[in-house]
Amino acid sequence: MSNPMSPAAPGRARASRDARARRAAGANSERRRRQTTIAWLFAAPFVVVFAVFMVLPIAASIGFSFTDLTAQDIQSPFNVDFVGLQQYAEVLTDPEFQNAAGVTALFVLVGIPATVALGLGLALALNSGVRRLRPVYRVAFYAPVVTSVVAVSVIWRHILARDGLLNMVLALVGVDGPDWLNSTTWALPSLILMAVWRNTGTLMVIFLAGLQAVPADVNEAAAMDGAGPWRRLRSITLPLLRPTILLGCVLISVGYLQFFEEAFVMTQGGPLGSTLSMTYYTFNAFGFGDFAKASAASYIMFVVIAAVGVLQFRLLRRAA
Repeated sequence: MSNPMSPAAPGRARASRDARARRAAGANSERRRRQTTIAWLFAAPFVVVFAVFMVLPIAASIGFSFTDLTAQDIQSPFNVDFVGLQQYAEVLTDPEFQNAAGVTALFVLVGIPATVALGLGLALALNSGVRRLRPVYRVAFYAPVVTSVVAVSVIWRHILARDGLLNMVLALVGVDGPDWLNSTTWALPSLILMAVWRNTGTLMVIFLAGLQAVPADVNEAAAMDGAGPWRRLRSITLPLLRPTILLGCVLISVGYLQFFEEAFVMTQGGPLGSTLSMTYYTFNAFGFGDFAKASAASYIMFVVIAAVGVLQFRLLRRAA
């Protein structure tokens, strides 16, 4: 019979512990493999749907943008030729696309600051000055956001018609209003006005949440030191609200860069291309059967949206 106090006993004990640890590690590894397999089985339907309806179409559209594919080539796909960056060059040098890019830039450069300013003003009013019926104001200003953009566009098309409500009101004060949506001067400002009205509620809610997170004692201490409302807003509220402003600007800019429904319902891109956006240009290219051109225009617009987002992050973070 072996002596448990012999020199070999500690070695056998360590070997036993190591063996148990290896068995436990093997059991844990096998359990993790089973859990991973079960998780993938549950996720498999979504993965398949996502791959079929998202990944494959995106990959196909990227490939199309480097070819000369048109609707006529669907019946004879082997006639499609690889043309490299030719489609991108043709889109970028197309005067119609350049006009659409200018219209989109104007829509964004005017619409985003106006929406941010108006949303911030309403949020400040609801956060400080307006106490009574605050939920009613929130619902009233946010209602256009949850309303279908097509329905809103139809209503605004009737409001801005030559004999619409706006011109009727202007006629009461002796002003002969223009044909807003058929004027190359007023069509785009009309769409910008509608977009600002519709999207202000989104930023108002976002900014209001940010304002309510600003510590009240900081503002109170600044007021006791003699800082006025404007100084407190400029030196305390806006710097603390900068991450929220960044979020709002990014969300709104993505939508504004892709504006389509408003022009499609109200002006059909006219008059004379004055409301033709990059998204509308892509839509027309696809509708005319020029799939390669539409794909190239889509990815040019994707690069523009990504660049605008990166620029916003850099500017607002640097200011912080």
